[in-house]
Amino acid sequence: MESLRQQKVNKLLAKELAEIFRSESRSLFGGGFITVTTVRVSPDLSSAKVYLSIMANKDKTLVFKLIESQTNVIRKKLGLIVGKQLRIVPELMFYIDDSLDYAMKIEELLNK
Repeated sequence: MESLRQQKVNKLLAKELAEIFRSESRSLFGGGFITVTTVRVSPDLSSAKVYLSIMANKDKTLVFKLIESQTNVIRKKLGLIVGKQLRIVPELMFYIDDSLDYAMKIEELLNK
């Protein structure tokens, strides 16, 4: 069960990371459409699991590798934004959220 503080930090990080991905998508990630679906921060707020959905791009793994290689840059930009609200900017771990693809596949199978 997440504490109220964790829930607030999750929302804050999701909002600010989404803005970073929106504004920096062209320069850092080759113009892919990246959305932050979920953020889960650890109880001590030192690490965060960020689940991303990558759309409108042929090679999702390439875009994901670009994101992983830019983790330090993303964390620094995040720190500049939330530095006054959080004492420690959490370490970011990115994961691909394929639940939308899975839902579309199930929908397609049900319509056959």
